[in-house]
Amino acid sequence: MFKNAKLMTLFFTMVVVMIGFGIVIPIMPFYVEQFGVGGTGLGAMMALFSVMQFIFSPFWGNLSDRYGRKKIMLLGAFGNALSMILMGLAPNFWLLLAARWLGGILSSATMPTAMAYIGDSTDEKGRGGGMGLIGAAMGVGMVIGPGLGGWLAGDSLATPFFLAGGLSLIAVVLIWLILPESLPVEQRSAERTSYRGPQLGILWQALRGPVGFLMFLAFLVNFALANFEGIFGLYADARYGYGPQEVGTILMVIGIVSSVVQMGLTGPATRRFGEGWVIKASLLTSAFGFVLMVFAQQTAVILLTVGFFIFATAMLRPAIMSLTSKMAQSGQGTAMGLNNSFQSLGRVAGPLFAGVLFDWNINLPYWSAGVVMLGTFVYALWVMHPSRQSRVAEAAPQALLAHAGDD
Repeated sequence: MFKNAKLMTLFFTMVVVMIGFGIVIPIMPFYVEQFGVGGTGLGAMMALFSVMQFIFSPFWGNLSDRYGRKKIMLLGAFGNALSMILMGLAPNFWLLLAARWLGGILSSATMPTAMAYIGDSTDEKGRGGGMGLIGAAMGVGMVIGPGLGGWLAGDSLATPFFLAGGLSLIAVVLIWLILPESLPVEQRSAERTSYRGPQLGILWQALRGPVGFLMFLAFLVNFALANFEGIFGLYADARYGYGPQEVGTILMVIGIVSSVVQMGLTGPATRRFGEGWVIKASLLTSAFGFVLMVFAQQTAVILLTVGFFIFATAMLRPAIMSLTSKMAQSGQGTAMGLNNSFQSLGRVAGPLFAGVLFDWNINLPYWSAGVVMLGTFVYALWVMHPSRQSRVAEAAPQALLAHAGDD
């Protein structure tokens, strides 16, 4: 897979974007503190990026259906570079917030466009593996980012931002020189595309439409992961007395397991068993993974239970993206943009939900998430029955094109 220069360029671009996302996690509390901002400002800073991605992802995906993938991906990578550099130069909190806002808007162009590029460039059998590559890039970036941010911030808190910006500029050059356009002019959408603000009606229609279950799953997977990650540091401190080093080790295990699974196992599993089977099996094992974490006591057992949970969710995300891409057939940029919006919405809602429950009982976030996953598995048994699935597949392309036309 890595012998293909196009996929290597996509992989590097998504790694760089996720480094930019992850690099701020260990240093942002100290960065905003120097501007005299407390927890409320920090919470706004961390949520703003995902909120902007939620709002703008469908627009960029739709735009890539009309004007091609390469132009939009270049814009996204350059926007990420600009945002990182401006954050490093920010002299006060409000300019820092503005740079984060700009980065959320522009960098949200990369994910749906990269997924649509995979959809354009692979056949149905190879699509699961291609989506797994994107997921693996996200995992690698999230492993490298926090560690890199903490290490480089020793001399200056601004240094990690400049590094992330420089890497994004390298990605711009690689996209420009190596990545060919994947969507021929004759296959592009003829619909006029304009931004008219958050299209909540379209998101609601997509949720109620033929592939609404897949959009719901895109939300749920990221909700569950953000639920886990958002309060894990607090949970590990309150229950086990762990400090940053132990929590960082566990987060590194998460990234490694996620990347290995998505790169090496998702493609073969979806080709052998199909996306539907992988999704249902992953939902069931995710539910058990949440519950097992509540009972873990020793460090080795904690690592095993966390690895088990991440193994399941790592298989789930690319399988959902692959099935969405197959069912969309045409208008894949729109479908991937909608998918990414629901992912972003999950990343906003997850930590908020987990934080409220954590204040009541430190185990409640994981118990409740396990119940949600188990209920979704039961629902999946019904909605993804083969007879029903075939009817949904016939209706999905027309429904997604209708959404694209509305936008």
